[in-house]
Parts: sequence; structure tokens; C-alpha cells
Amino acid sequence: MNCIQIAGRLIGPDQPPYVIAELSANHNGRIETALQIVEEAKRAGADAVKLQTYKPDTITLDSDGEEFRIKGGLWDGRRLYDLYEEAHMPWDWHKFLFDHARKVGTTIFSSPFDSTAIDLLEDLNAPAYKIASFEAVDLPLIKYAAGTGKPMIISTGMADADEIQEAIDAAREGGCRELAILHCVSGYPAPADDYNLHTIGDMIDRFGLVTGLSDHTLDNTTAITSVALGASIIEKHFTLDRGGGGPDDSFSLEPAEMAALCAGAKTAWQALGKVDYGRKSSEQGNVKFRRSLYFIRDLKAGDVITRDCIRSVRPGFGLAPKNLEAVLGRKVTRDVRSSTAVLPELIDSWPPR
Repeated sequence: MNCIQIAGRLIGPDQPPYVIAELSANHNGRIETALQIVEEAKRAGADAVKLQTYKPDTITLDSDGEEFRIKGGLWDGRRLYDLYEEAHMPWDWHKFLFDHARKVGTTIFSSPFDSTAIDLLEDLNAPAYKIASFEAVDLPLIKYAAGTGKPMIISTGMADADEIQEAIDAAREGGCRELAILHCVSGYPAPADDYNLHTIGDMIDRFGLVTGLSDHTLDNTTAITSVALGASIIEKHFTLDRGGGGPDDSFSLEPAEMAALCAGAKTAWQALGKVDYGRKSSEQGNVKFRRSLYFIRDLKAGDVITRDCIRSVRPGFGLAPKNLEAVLGRKVTRDVRSSTAVLPELIDSWPPR
């Protein structure tokens, strides 16, 4: 499994998790809010901000038909067209947001939902593309994005293993050389017990790609846990105020929570480390508090050491307790006082042959 690179940042299992703050619809119709979200994502420690680039007319039809109306869930009863009209990021905002992200020193890219969105993002020199879960079956879109030669991340919510492979094949056929996939559950919000995080390890083995998590749960537990199972990327919706009333606010992280995610994910990755049974640097000072053998009676030179003469106690300056039986029955080489560590030079004919 190779690393990928977005705007100079290596992403893969040997690198700290790459955290993406998904701005989505959380601008709530105000470019000032969108610009502030970019700043707060940077301040919280996110590696990138991600937009969504579509218009209501490029993602659905302006229809009153029942199949174009949402039934159940967070947006129950709404027409798709009306929801996307409210939620979409106006295209003339994109340049301001890309310029602002570069000004504050953070990476910005987007999920395009049709070829015209990719054309716009290419004009802005987007460093990567993200394919949303609902578009993972749009193989022509994937191929078109792949044709830019930019790194690509594909979310796999609702996709089975065959559909994931088809999306990967389309990306490769289109020319994508740096590809990652995200395990995802396309519920808004999604319950943690739907995530089946062990799937991440299987995806890594099955597809051989940098793999991460697009997390729609309401806290950070699932996302941080995913790092221990191999996730190299974490994507979370991000807002200034969960009570802001926008379409995505209610299942998004606020700034303090995003900061906690960035810190927690990095700590989890650092804690994984490598297989290592050696003594750790933080343990060195405590070695002296291990148990060892100590004399608990005064002895004269030539006295035989019996069980009532020594004990295994803390600290650890004497012979290790595993030597107890070998010490018993031997003579001391000189006078010793109680509370003296049992050392090799105090034992006759040590070490035993």
C-alpha cells in the first residue's frame, strides 16, 4: 500500500491521520460564515477543508414528483431541488474560499458532482478531488476527475465490494495514480453500531489502497477508534454552531470538538507505534523500583544464606528475584548488614556453573 500526497502532505499508514473538515452546507447562505469555517478548521488542526461543488440543476431535477421528495430522516418531506438550492455552495464563492484558504495556510479541495464542477475546480487549481458516496456509482464522473491527474479520494457509503472495485477500476482507467478510499455509512447522523469498523482492515487487504473513514456519528469515538484499525484519513462535517439551523449543522462538529478530534487521532496513531518489547524511555527512571533480592538479616563472612536471610522487595538494585533459589545455600563473601542489596560480589562462587 503506497502513500498518496495532497498539496505536499504525505498520507498513509506511516503518517499521522489526515483530517478533513467538511464544510458542506454549513455556510448557511453566508460567505462570511464559510470563510470563518476555513479559519476555524485551520485553528483546530485540520489538514484540509473540503467543499461540495454543485448546483441544484446539476445534481437533480426541478420536479414535484414523489420520487424527488425525501421521505423520512433529517430532511423528511423536502423536495431534493429545494434542499440542494439551500445547501449548495454558490460557484462564485469558490475563488474567494480557495484564496482565503491559501492565505491562512490550509489545503482546500472539493467534491465535484458533475464535469462542469471539475472544470471550475481545475481553473482554481484544486490539489485533489473527493468523490461523494452517492456518486461512487457514477463511473463517468470518476473517470473525468481521474483525467485531471490529481489525487482522488472516493467515499464508499452504500457501495458493496463489487461497486467499490468498479469505482477503483474507473479511477485507474481514467488515469488516477494516487487513490484513497473511505469507509462510510451514508446516514445523517449514523449510529456507531452501523459502522462495523473492522471493515477498514478488510478494505486495506482487499483493495490495497490508502483507506480512511468518513464519519457521520455525533462524537469522535468512532473516528479515533478507526485509526487503531488502519484509517489514514478522517473526514468529519464541521460547523461553527451545531444549533445554526442549516441542513448539515446538527450532525457536524463544532471547533472545540474538531480540535479534540485532530489531537486524539494523532495521539491514537502515535500510540500504535510498532511491535516493541524493549524498555521504553519513559520507563527508564522506574527500573529501580522493580523487585530484587535484599538481605534482611546481618550476616558474617562465611555465613550460609538461608531463606530467612533474604527477601524479594523493592527497590531493584539487587539480583533479580529469579536468582533466589540459586542464592540459597551459598555463603556470603564478607560481612553484610540487613537492608543490603544482594549483589554478585557478595555471593561465594557466583555465578553458578
